[in-house]
Amino acid sequence: MGASQTIRVVAGVIGRDGSYLITQRRPGAVLPLLWEFPGGRVEATESDSQALLREVRHRLGVEIAVGQLISFVSHPYERYTVDLYLYECTLAAGEPAALAVNDFRWVTSSQFEQYPFTPADEASMNKLLGMG
Repeated sequence: MGASQTIRVVAGVIGRDGSYLITQRRPGAVLPLLWEFPGGRVEATESDSQALLREVRHRLGVEIAVGQLISFVSHPYERYTVDLYLYECTLAAGEPAALAVNDFRWVTSSQFEQYPFTPADEASMNKLLGMG
């Protein structure tokens, strides 16, 4: 068995009026129908912020402003490891639409437990909320 692949992923914590934007993965995706902070894989030629802008635009049709890095977790899955970098973001233009996600919601941090998150996102949330 060779070493497993590591995938660099970025996600945005997009806040508005005390709520945060979360997205639901599509039924055909890996980890189907689980919830996560919006974002995706960083391509070899991109910076984290370029990838985050591209992924959020593609998935939700909105423009964001990427702020500071607020969390990092490395989570091993069966076939690969995800290095998840979580950035503080603000909505700069547009209203979210479910373009390349199954659904999206604005939720408060106290509502997070009502949504089944991907393991890497859950680890990030626990770290952020001091529950880890």
